[in-house]
Amino acid sequence: MDDTALDSATAQDPILVFDGDCAFCQAAIQQIRARARPRMFAAPWQSLPEPLMRPHLQRLDREVLLLDHGSALCGGSAALASYLGTSPARRYRGMALCLRLPVVSLLARQIYRWVAANRHRKPAGTAACALPRPHY
Repeated sequence: MDDTALDSATAQDPILVFDGDCAFCQAAIQQIRARARPRMFAAPWQSLPEPLMRPHLQRLDREVLLLDHGSALCGGSAALASYLGTSPARRYRGMALCLRLPVVSLLARQIYRWVAANRHRKPAGTAACALPRPHY
C-alpha cells in the first residue's frame, strides 16, 4: 500500500488496524476481505502514522482495533463485527448483527481472547505471532 492510499484511508473514519507482524492476523484479515469484501479500510498498525498509533500501543499487539480519528472505538471481536458489518453481502452483515447480541458477544470475546493468546499455534501462525508477555 502506498503512503497516499494510507493517508487518505486514515483520514476517513473508521479504520480497522491489525498486527502486520503476525502472519495469522494477516491471513485472517485477507480471508475476511476475500469473502465478505467489507467496505471499511483495514491496515497493519505498523503502517499508521506514529501519532495515531502511539496511544494504543499496549492494545495493538494484542487485538485488532477500530480507530476513528485516533480514538479506539472498540477492539477484538467487537471490532471484527464492525468490520464485517460493512460488507455488501447480507449474510456477513447478519453475522455482524449476531456477534452484537449480548450472549453471543460475550462468547465471541472469550473465543477471540483464546485465539489471540494462541495465534502463534494457528495455521499461518509463527513465533512472531505470539503475544508479548505482560510486564509486571
